[in-house]
Amino acid sequence: MSKRNLYPRDYVDSTYSIDFKKLYDQGYRGVIFDVDNTLVPHNAPADDRAKALFKELHDLGFQALLLSNNKEPRVKTFKEAVEYCTYIYKANKPSASGYKRAMEQMGTDVTNTIFVGDQILTDVWGANRAGIRSVMVKPVLKWKEEIQIIFKRFLEAFILLGYRIYKLYGKNINKVPLK
Repeated sequence: MSKRNLYPRDYVDSTYSIDFKKLYDQGYRGVIFDVDNTLVPHNAPADDRAKALFKELHDLGFQALLLSNNKEPRVKTFKEAVEYCTYIYKANKPSASGYKRAMEQMGTDVTNTIFVGDQILTDVWGANRAGIRSVMVKPVLKWKEEIQIIFKRFLEAFILLGYRIYKLYGKNINKVPLK
């Protein structure tokens, strides 16, 4: 595994700060999202902000899909609340297979699909393995996280340090900024 497979293509503060209109104008047509800590805090229901985002994506012409390692009741309930998307549960991220299934469902491909998630070791790594533009967001946290997530976040802090050094001194990997 290359270290760069763990680096996101883009790193932004929030899912809600991404300029999706600009991405649509650049030719992107599909957006795959992680749910927990990407759109809402862990196990939280869809809020008004998430519902408005999926309506905006639909109005722009995007296909949207929730890709989660969670069980179906969690993902299905969220999908039903935000409406304008489909979903895949128990996606087995970071395996590329879920991302490929997502693109098949949306009718998109690696050239016009982006992925938005909050974890390097599942979300970003999987999207990069599938060849999709990966966008990492800072996690939406309000409640205590499970111990395995805390451990992953600790590891991710070191990976993000390497990412920041790479961005400062390495090749410019952001050809088209999100903002």
